[in-house]
Amino acid sequence: MIVRWAGIAGLVGVLATPAFSRAAEPSPHLPPAVSGQIDGDIKAFLKQFDVAGAAIAVVERGQVVYTQAYGLRSRAGQLPVRTDTPFEIGSITKQFTAAAILQLQEAGKLSIDAPLAAYLPDAPHAKEVTLKQLLSHTSGLQDYLNGPEPESEIDRLASRPMSYKDLVARVQNLPLAFAPGSRWSYSNTGYLLLGRVIEVVSGENYRDYLQRHILGPVGMRHTFTYADAVQPTGIALGYRHVEGKLERSPDFHPDWSGAAGFLISTLSDLQRWDRALESGQVVSVADYNAMKSEIVTTDGEKVGYGLGLFLSKVFDQPRIGHTGGAQGFTTADEYFPLQGTRIIVLTNSGDKNPEAGEAITNIVFAHVYPKVVAKADEQAANEPTGVNAIVRSSFGELQAGMGYQSFTTKLGSRLMKGPGKKLVTQFAGYGDVSRAIFKGAEEKDHHTWYRYVLIFSPGVRIDYGVSIDGGQVAGVSFG
Repeated sequence: MIVRWAGIAGLVGVLATPAFSRAAEPSPHLPPAVSGQIDGDIKAFLKQFDVAGAAIAVVERGQVVYTQAYGLRSRAGQLPVRTDTPFEIGSITKQFTAAAILQLQEAGKLSIDAPLAAYLPDAPHAKEVTLKQLLSHTSGLQDYLNGPEPESEIDRLASRPMSYKDLVARVQNLPLAFAPGSRWSYSNTGYLLLGRVIEVVSGENYRDYLQRHILGPVGMRHTFTYADAVQPTGIALGYRHVEGKLERSPDFHPDWSGAAGFLISTLSDLQRWDRALESGQVVSVADYNAMKSEIVTTDGEKVGYGLGLFLSKVFDQPRIGHTGGAQGFTTADEYFPLQGTRIIVLTNSGDKNPEAGEAITNIVFAHVYPKVVAKADEQAANEPTGVNAIVRSSFGELQAGMGYQSFTTKLGSRLMKGPGKKLVTQFAGYGDVSRAIFKGAEEKDHHTWYRYVLIFSPGVRIDYGVSIDGGQVAGVSFG
């Protein structure tokens, strides 16, 4: 995601019910019962979390089987979302940047294994990090969005122009967070620098390079940026909650997001992009395979990321793609290889907790493949007596940010000193746990950890682990 989330997304509030628009009838390729279930759960999700609007597409083995639009692209104007409405796509942009770098490697103009210093000698830690480490978020470079100013200042700063030089200066003198290649940490700085590498090596402005070598050849006629002189009409406006109230979000200036996340696109253009990328039209098939191959750290740990693409699992199913976030948008473009299915979701909600793009993806997948989801959500055998209740009560206390009676004195004191407030911001808006599914236990660091999947409402779920000492929670994990 492009946005530094902390401090910019408030708790979800309950305002007026969004008006739902039906810009296109569901495709007959999905049974009416399935399309009706999808439609009902998405409407319920948008109402519960006060999401202004959304557009979705489901593509099975290259064929669009469902497309739909919901809600409003502008609440002030009461203008409905359509299936061709352009949305900011945030960090889905990173796929385009990664592909551009690989195109230049194929042309013999750079090597992703070369140090950054070969192309940007004055960049921070340029001699220590490689282009591949920038592409895979394993460089250790700190994120330029996490600057020295208070969290409340980021909106004001990011809405104004800022030169590449000044953006880089925000991290120029900061130490690496870890030795390059040894760990994974999402960093927009890497993609800011990669955008500059593209310009230096190609001799073209980053936006011009994309237009001439990717957007134009692929036929993406509805993909733009806010920096373009001519922009598409009918763009969705971004919204987010601040202290429980839905507000128009401030816009990131294109200088701030750039190669890390400044594209605006549509469902149909992203489908064109996905087809072209997969087929070898954008980069070679070998390089596309490299993009979706999981990076391994120097310690042998898999990082869940390739080159511009996340590699993860949901419902125990492999998933390849990227989510995107901007001040007022969350999006997802996810491919499920075992099912041959791609789900694209564009929303004009900038709230992260929960993230609308990912939650709606989960809703759609669950209805298209209910047997897969039912199997994934089966309870593991031999759940210890009483642990389920402790899991529920402890998570409720994390959401409330008080009491912590389910926790040991040591962990409860730590939560009270600060971390607890962050967890309230992260989880309070999820609502009550509807199911706590036991997924097994494992020994780690001389403690038994109990793994659960917590389900809140359709599409909203998290992994939650606890270790228990004397009937109280001594450790928690998420993700």
